[in-house]
Amino acid sequence: MELHIFDLDETLIAGDSGVLWHQFLVREGIVSQAGFLEQDAAMMQQYALGELALEQYISFSLSPIKHLSCEQVDRLVSQFVQQRVNHIVYPQGEALISQLKQSHEVLIISATVSFIVIQVAQLLGVEHHLGVDLHAEQGKYTEQIQGVASFREGKVTRLKQWLTGQSRQYSSISFYSDSINDQPLLEYADNAYTVNPCPKLKQLALERNWTQFSWQLS
Repeated sequence: MELHIFDLDETLIAGDSGVLWHQFLVREGIVSQAGFLEQDAAMMQQYALGELALEQYISFSLSPIKHLSCEQVDRLVSQFVQQRVNHIVYPQGEALISQLKQSHEVLIISATVSFIVIQVAQLLGVEHHLGVDLHAEQGKYTEQIQGVASFREGKVTRLKQWLTGQSRQYSSISFYSDSINDQPLLEYADNAYTVNPCPKLKQLALERNWTQFSWQLS
């Protein structure tokens, strides 16, 4: 059995779930801070260049919802997934996952917080998923990252940890991503595939002769 791993944002969906989540919070009136989306956009530019400090971004992202209970946040995420994510899933990715699940294992690894990744994975019908786990305190999510963050080299670490907990061995590991931040896991995998790669990853894929996919919304 093969293991096929997918990044989430801009790979399986035509957008960044973190950015879309913040836009959703603004529209719902949960965020009233002036310049919030502009600050988010600036941070995402840093992410695209591979220069984002994840801890800073998590702190920024959690600030508007720290007063809400985990249950309240999860209910908001459910609304968000149905309203914003449901319509931007790449049909090519969805079809590939459906095909792979018939005889192989599928895993999503994302640098997005787990409370979003869990529900998007459910939407995509993917049982196994890894996101950035946040410590909960007194029934509320905190900005404290629990364990290793699934970001850059951390994706490789989290994958290795996940593999040790599996009862089966995989004949090969394939990874699909759009981002230069995922270079460590692309290099770790037996087979590397890029999906609508960012400029830096596109150049690297050409140098490494990695397969490049161009997926679009129908």
